[in-house]
Amino acid sequence: MREGRSKAFYLLATFFAGYVLFLYGPMIAIFILSFQGPEGGLTFPMNGLSLHWFYKLFAGTGIVDIGSAFVRSLKLGLVVTVVTVVLSVAAGMAFRKTFRGSAVLFYTAIASLIVPSIITSLGIALEFRLIDDFIHKHVSGWGVGAWASDWQTGMGLFTSGLGAHLSWTLPFGLLIMFAIFNRFDHRLEEAARDLGATPSQTFRHVVLPIILPSVVGIGLFGFTLSWDELARSSQAIGAVNTLPLELQGLTTTVTKPDIYALGTLTSAVSFLVIFVALGVILILRKRQARHGSDAHAGIP
Repeated sequence: MREGRSKAFYLLATFFAGYVLFLYGPMIAIFILSFQGPEGGLTFPMNGLSLHWFYKLFAGTGIVDIGSAFVRSLKLGLVVTVVTVVLSVAAGMAFRKTFRGSAVLFYTAIASLIVPSIITSLGIALEFRLIDDFIHKHVSGWGVGAWASDWQTGMGLFTSGLGAHLSWTLPFGLLIMFAIFNRFDHRLEEAARDLGATPSQTFRHVVLPIILPSVVGIGLFGFTLSWDELARSSQAIGAVNTLPLELQGLTTTVTKPDIYALGTLTSAVSFLVIFVALGVILILRKRQARHGSDAHAGIP
């Protein structure tokens, strides 16, 4: 006999559907409205269907330089990705062995996940202002007076801005590496050492190929978190703005769907990075499975 679904099932299914609609509905609405015709507005119903607002966006909005902001965010996201991957893997390897102060170092590294983002941004900005004041007041007496007098600020895209973004991405990378190495089979490294491999050879030929799919995932986290970051960039980015900051500024001045077109393009970049990363992870896992089956079959 087949039993029908209970009322609780339909109630929970309705709740879940409403939650998904609430979560993704606004984003889907913006994607749709960005394809309106030249006379389209910011709300439904749509007025025509075209790529007009995308053309207008690339031609320039006349308010801010969207192209430059896009390039700045892209460059910063790529640098954050590389730094996050390198430092996360290095820290993950270091924490595999116990050392004095490891607990304090770990909690210090992930503390920024608890501290409100705007507080972190304000703190970084204050830190760099103190550095600027120190240079103006004291460094001029070190024989570099002209340089100190011309000094404006140390804040910038790849100084304070990079630090602000890393305070958000590095804890995630570190936690992912902890999860990876907690289930890592140490016997593989022991076997490599028994065969005469050096520590660097063991890491390059044994450890890295195994953890590489997860390392790609860390890179994905690093880029997407940096690409969309707003609160930590608000006070610490310096004289220039990233794309999310420009987008926030446009929300109070733009009354045409070109801002929706910008939102669609930024989301497309995020989705592209996600799909590329997932594709690379899938390929790497298939290679691992194929090499594992070959090893079991005795194929060199």
